Amino acid sequence: MAARVFYGWWIVAACLVIAVLSWGLGIFGVGVSIYAITQTRGLSVGAVSMAFTVSAVLSAIATFFVGSLIDRYGPRPVMALGAIVMATGLALIGQVQTLWHVYGAFLLSGLGNACLSVPAITAAISPWFEKYQGRAMSSAMLGASVGGMTSTPILILGVEKIGFPATMLLGAGLLLAVVLPLAFFVLKKNPAQLGLYPDGELPQAKAERAPPRSFSRAEAIRTAAFVTLVVAFSLGLGVQVGFLTHHVTLSVPLLGASGAAFIVSITAITAFLGRVALARWADQVDLRVTAAIVLCVAAISLEAMAAFPFAWVLIAASVVYGLTTGNVTSLSPIIVRREFGAGAFGAINGAAWMVIGIACAFGPMLFGWLYDWFGGYIVALHIAAALDLIAAAAVYAGRPKRALS
Repeated sequence: MAARVFYGWWIVAACLVIAVLSWGLGIFGVGVSIYAITQTRGLSVGAVSMAFTVSAVLSAIATFFVGSLIDRYGPRPVMALGAIVMATGLALIGQVQTLWHVYGAFLLSGLGNACLSVPAITAAISPWFEKYQGRAMSSAMLGASVGGMTSTPILILGVEKIGFPATMLLGAGLLLAVVLPLAFFVLKKNPAQLGLYPDGELPQAKAERAPPRSFSRAEAIRTAAFVTLVVAFSLGLGVQVGFLTHHVTLSVPLLGASGAAFIVSITAITAFLGRVALARWADQVDLRVTAAIVLCVAAISLEAMAAFPFAWVLIAASVVYGLTTGNVTSLSPIIVRREFGAGAFGAINGAAWMVIGIACAFGPMLFGWLYDWFGGYIVALHIAAALDLIAAAAVYAGRPKRALS
């Protein structure tokens, strides 16, 4: 008789599905919303984009509390509430008429999305795995790539066929219809609720090993390991979000509109493949060395685009850059879990992601300012490559001299 699947993998599967909708509607779908609002409501791109930036900053601040709440109460109430708030915001985004409406709707969507974001998903998974924590977290984050590959064309098709308000209302309904049942019927706080142990081990197998040390949030944030991780991923993800936001605009002069859309889709596909590779090997590698290599590859790709502004270089470099994008997002929580343990993982990772998320919110603005100042993206790409190299050095410098557990 085949052994039963460890329940922790059902938690991973549920989180993967939640990530598809969270990223698809709350992150990648924002571009469609901004376009539709500016085309139909007479508002400027800059004004609507600033509303999203403010929402993203407040969402990042909210993640500081989300992880702690999941540590204490489990993912069920946090993710259910997040789905309700986010769905309300999405429905309202389709109805906005004035700039103040835009701010209010984006704020609700962003606050709800914070409860379904990287800190929330990884905090939900953290208690269930010890040996396979890297594989579990990176597998769940595959949902972000699926959301990125599918959401934009589906939302654009919806806007064309049934209109923007109806499309956003359907998206909100889908979010509730999927996330609420998963939250109430699948998600559990920890293995002990089901009489299980992390990784599905037998009690005697668990007892043979000394449990890894768990840090409190206060202890963790005072370590060089925490500081270097936050610096590295704030720079790396800030650059990544900035580049991806401007990827279409950057590509159109060399590839045309259809070519730009194609290369953005290919970049999303390679991001998915990169995450698949991380899911396979995350528990067998030095994660900080892996992160440094990923950030260096990203820097080389961006520098190639800046130094050789030709269509074929842009295509090749975008494909390579895509391999890094998903992993830059996935690696930081896995590192936090490995180095600081499970006890206060949600609180520690939430503190890290508050800073990282704020950096992400300002990444697109940095690229935009540099574009305006220098009349193109060349300088922005040079600076982005340099920031990725600094990030690589920071994450490598934070390698613990000895095991923290």
